[in-house]
Amino acid sequence: MASRLQRKPNGTTGRVSHVTPENADWTYVGFDLHRLAPGETVSAATQDREVCLVLVTGKAFVSANGAALGTLGQRMSPFDGKPWSVYVPENGDWSVTAETDLELAVCSAPGLGGGLPVRVIGPDELGQEVRGKGTNVRHVTNILPESEPADSLLVVEVITPGGHTSSYPPHKHDEDNLPVESYLEETYYHRLNPPQGFAFQRVYTDDRSLDEVMAVEDGDVVTVPKGYHPCAACHGYDLYYLNVMAGPKRTWKFNNAKEHEWLMKA
Repeated sequence: MASRLQRKPNGTTGRVSHVTPENADWTYVGFDLHRLAPGETVSAATQDREVCLVLVTGKAFVSANGAALGTLGQRMSPFDGKPWSVYVPENGDWSVTAETDLELAVCSAPGLGGGLPVRVIGPDELGQEVRGKGTNVRHVTNILPESEPADSLLVVEVITPGGHTSSYPPHKHDEDNLPVESYLEETYYHRLNPPQGFAFQRVYTDDRSLDEVMAVEDGDVVTVPKGYHPCAACHGYDLYYLNVMAGPKRTWKFNNAKEHEWLMKA
């Protein structure tokens, strides 16, 4: 029986993933994934939400708020370098026309009237770090961290080598209890290399009232409304995921599962 938290892509072209606060039964995070052929266009108004467009793969001509931003994008695989992205504030609009086969992620969260400008976020601007040790090493690219301006959105990419774990030791951010912990909803958009592989993700709470274990495949989206959410990549298959987080305060303060916290010192 499939988990209610796991969403398979809806076809192979057009909008293949669609997460909204309404259909996820939460408040903040939205996520769409579009797969376009050369010449195809997708556009939208942001209304009361801010948006981060992430060119997961491919090149496209991008416009926002009446300004042509030009041709953006360079990588043809999410495992090959850093992405190009565009931030668009609330009460704006954007348009993306594919120049190659394109995978476009549309990450959204409530705008708070910050009045921020449209901005292109190029690969050279992105911080990249290696987290963990041994088989817990993973590679993190911060697209829209809390150190960069936005109203609600936090956006990050992670690549986990085959045989490694990530989002591990298990941690959670489901209590609005700052400065100890922040409440953040989160989506994971998963990709595998080679694409026929699979990985595992568990989402669970301390009392196990939520406890789901999923075999995630290429293109799956997992929603994390609460609880811990570790991932494990199987031998021979690298795991990429794009995370979108948002909540009442734009800060990432998490707590590790106490029984596994010893791993931080091991």
